[in-house]
Amino acid sequence: MTALPNSGLPGSALRRPPLPDPPRTGDFARYIHFIRPGPGTVLAQHFGAFQPGTDVLVSGRGYICAGRSDDLPSCPYPDLVVAFGVDVEAVDETNGYVIEELGKPPEFVLEAASSTTGRRDYVQKREIYARLGITEYWRFDHTGGRYHDAPLGGDRLAGDGAYRPVELFTEPDGVIWGYSETLGLSLCWINRRLRFWNRATQEYLPTPQELAAQSIELAAQSIELAAERDNERLARYAVESQRDDERQARYAAEERVRELEAELRRLRGE
Repeated sequence: MTALPNSGLPGSALRRPPLPDPPRTGDFARYIHFIRPGPGTVLAQHFGAFQPGTDVLVSGRGYICAGRSDDLPSCPYPDLVVAFGVDVEAVDETNGYVIEELGKPPEFVLEAASSTTGRRDYVQKREIYARLGITEYWRFDHTGGRYHDAPLGGDRLAGDGAYRPVELFTEPDGVIWGYSETLGLSLCWINRRLRFWNRATQEYLPTPQELAAQSIELAAQSIELAAERDNERLARYAVESQRDDERQARYAAEERVRELEAELRRLRGE
């Protein structure tokens, strides 16, 4: 997984004019909500795509095309794109994903169902993404299949360049899931939501809301721990202060005894 030679040089992306923005359809606001904060943010956090200098792209905007000579209005602009080992800065400057300039297609694309694009997602786009060489193409329908042909669907590119369906499973509680070899995660349809299951940790990837709640809980725990340490420190200081007071009282008493003994010897004429 390598980027186009010299694509990482300063200003290399700036030499190419940016692609135009895709049309903002009535579903555009929903796409943005799907990506930020949402599944796109979750994946970006998991793969460290927010870190400076990353070569992992997690994006939810812009066209994907083989080259700039393509007819852009006919090119797809997926809801979620994941690519590894690419010049992320070049993609940002280009305002889209031009495969011939980046040297490789994305590994993962996902489309979220909508009333205006539903059928095209699982019919025409399936052929388009296979032709572009995208390793995995997934579809998510929050309605449970009203717009797509199923609540969740996935395809993986085979050796002949055609997609083969990813095996899906349905749990007794209604959770539908399939494993993405590209991401190393399971995609799960859960009560109209898309979640990612990490086999290594046996946990779902935390959502931004869950991460925020965890941060608040950790902050509260830190404050509580700091308060306990302060209380212990104050208690220790109190004990040490009491010992100092007792020590000073003992010294004073011993000094008073010495004074009385000296006075007694004086009265005795000793």
